[in-house]
Amino acid sequence: MMLAIGLSQYSVALLHVLNHSFFKALLFLAAGGVIHSLSDQQDIRKMGGLIKFLPFTYTVMLIGTLSLLATPWLSGFYSKDLILELAYGAYSFSGIYAYILGTITAGLTAFYSFRLISLVFLTTPNGSKSVYANTHEASWLVIIPFFLLALFSIFFGYISSDLFVGVGTDFFGNSLFINPNNISIIEAEFSLPLVIKLLPAILSLFGSSLALYLYHINPDFIISLTNSKLGQVFYTFLNGKYYFDIIYNEYIIAAGLKIGYIISKVLDRGVIELVGPYGFAASLNQTALSISKSDNRYISTYSTYIIFNALCLIFIVFAPILLDSALLFEFRLLIIYVAAAIFILFQSINININK
Repeated sequence: MMLAIGLSQYSVALLHVLNHSFFKALLFLAAGGVIHSLSDQQDIRKMGGLIKFLPFTYTVMLIGTLSLLATPWLSGFYSKDLILELAYGAYSFSGIYAYILGTITAGLTAFYSFRLISLVFLTTPNGSKSVYANTHEASWLVIIPFFLLALFSIFFGYISSDLFVGVGTDFFGNSLFINPNNISIIEAEFSLPLVIKLLPAILSLFGSSLALYLYHINPDFIISLTNSKLGQVFYTFLNGKYYFDIIYNEYIIAAGLKIGYIISKVLDRGVIELVGPYGFAASLNQTALSISKSDNRYISTYSTYIIFNALCLIFIVFAPILLDSALLFEFRLLIIYVAAAIFILFQSINININK
């Protein structure tokens, strides 16, 4: 869908949204049916052989898988393959690059999809006997959606493809605009080599066949790969999801938590609080406490207050004569502030000496 949007093929993207919604909903609903029938077991390594216990669920899940793989004449085929053909039909580096990636992805999708089918439905049962004894098909309330979604996964693409993306169709009218330079539907339909059209289907067939061979017909081959030291290392690497979670947790999450701790303790509760509201309030409280302690009921203290205020009043009165008028207000305030600070500091020292 995103590939089609990137190619400016919006009508094809909308068709694939609809096709994709049917077979993907079918696959998810079938997966939920399997999980429910196996007493909420979600580990596919503890399943197997369910084709005999859940034949209808297996049938609809196989239909959804084949439609997902863009099997010819199923719904997914009419949009998925067309998107890849439109990418190649753009005849640009980015278009061909998108076609290559999409085609390889189609093969990988076929491989993991049939790997799931093999491990869940075809191989030897690997779960407990009690779980298999209670396995049953879903109720009619689930079977009916199974059946409807399976029908749409088979026929919807065939019915609606010409309506949505047929050459010359005006179904969307003016609701969608595609730049004429990006219209490549003619090239995708009529001018591409046959091998380009068939390559996604070939890789899908190869991927599905390889998965069936490795996980159902000859599973001993996969097991034998872990007999060597290199095979064990490679299996551990794949089973550990390329160590992505370890790298992410150890080097990104841990570093983020350390940085967050430093910000919380040093900046938020340290520098910001000392410089900000906490420090400002503490400074005001300390200043008010110092000033209140300076009122010690001594005549010398009151005389100092009177002399200081008199000096300030004299300075304010005679400042225009002593200073340039342009700098009058700035210097007047600055001298008053400095004198006040010196006075408060002197009083604090005097109180400490008296104590």
